[in-house]
Amino acid sequence: MAWRGCLLKWAKEDLICCTTRYNRFNLYTQQRCGFRKAAKKAEPKRSSMEDVGPTHTEAAESLAPKRAAAPPPPPARSNPYMPPREFGRLVKPLVFTVGFTGCSFGTAAIWQYESLKSRVQSYFDEVRADWLEKIRPQKQGDLRKQMNQWWNSLSEGQRTVTGIIALNALVFCCWRVPSLQRSMVTYFTSNPASKVLCLPMVLSTFSHYSLFHLAANMYVLWSFSTSIVSMLGKEQFLAVYMSAGAVSTMMSYVCKTASGRLGPSLGASGAIMTVLAAVCTKMPEAKLAIIFLPMYTFTAGNALKAIVAMDTAGLVLGWRLFDHAAHLGGALFGIWYVMYGHELIWKNREPLVKLWHDFRTGGPGGRGGGGGGGNGSL
Repeated sequence: MAWRGCLLKWAKEDLICCTTRYNRFNLYTQQRCGFRKAAKKAEPKRSSMEDVGPTHTEAAESLAPKRAAAPPPPPARSNPYMPPREFGRLVKPLVFTVGFTGCSFGTAAIWQYESLKSRVQSYFDEVRADWLEKIRPQKQGDLRKQMNQWWNSLSEGQRTVTGIIALNALVFCCWRVPSLQRSMVTYFTSNPASKVLCLPMVLSTFSHYSLFHLAANMYVLWSFSTSIVSMLGKEQFLAVYMSAGAVSTMMSYVCKTASGRLGPSLGASGAIMTVLAAVCTKMPEAKLAIIFLPMYTFTAGNALKAIVAMDTAGLVLGWRLFDHAAHLGGALFGIWYVMYGHELIWKNREPLVKLWHDFRTGGPGGRGGGGGGGNGSL
């Protein structure tokens, strides 16, 4: 009878062990599929099947997206893919747009004053440098000399936009660095649903992910650089260009929030549309042509009307190929600035320049270089 009792005891323990192994195997399989259960209390004896469980659990957790904090579930809506329309989040970008635009034009006015002042003071230094250049023995095939000749052959507008093009190319290269992807998406794409709203309004103006997008925008900017800088001057042009980036992005924020179609945008198209619209408004009879179809020419005024009509249609019909709201905002800003903005902003910069002059010279009665900072051009 003793051996029968031992046999029954062994069979009972073996059955319990098999049942426990079967239950543990199902538990880790569910964790691998994404279900979560409360962790069981550790037992002193572990079978070989228990060692597989943590590996599957860690593998499943590594595939899940890592977030700093899980957001609360959104309220129930008729369309689950329609994000909430929070117009209150646009107050801060609006204040940033106004402040950044004012700082851009104020900085440009002070920069023009300093440029005129330094130009007068360095006149004799330039004359002496030219005299030394004539008596200095010339080097044949000097790379630096060739670069200087190429640089001097460019117009003032082309020299001005060279720095913008170089900065866009640098940001384009940063998109190709894997370790910078998270930062590039956060700061160099504008999205009204993002946590960071203000800085991307300007930084996204210099951001391009596609080489064709970069080449097309920079070609248009290079083509209109001579005309726009001859109209405004390099200081005023840079102020308009930087402000246009913020203004066009603000227009994009408003339209995306109103329609509920939130998403990231990037590119210099909004600011370039401001440049194109300003030139076409100031010189509506100028002849333009498409790069791939140079035999077809049209006036700048008709080109501007066609562009505004196309972006308006894209905005109303919900086209998603381009950010038509940013394009339209940039074009309207360029038209407004040529017609009204120059009179309201740039021609009223004299009090600021006088204040800067008094600060530099130590008071209204101090001796300095020129009080008004010169009259702007347009």
